[in-house]
Amino acid sequence: MTTHFITAEIPLQETPKALQDAVAEVLNQEGEPLRWAIAELDLEKQTATLEAVVTRV
Repeated sequence: MTTHFITAEIPLQETPKALQDAVAEVLNQEGEPLRWAIAELDLEKQTATLEAVVTRV
């Protein structure tokens, strides 16, 4: 098992629940999340920058 630091840009969603679902989808594609945070919001581009540490087998 190895750990990896990832960043991803995801579009902002209409509701907090939809944003949480979008984050979960990105994290599931990358591995098992240990921790994650929305590090930056770009309101002009309507995106959020996600930073996470994930484990991969």
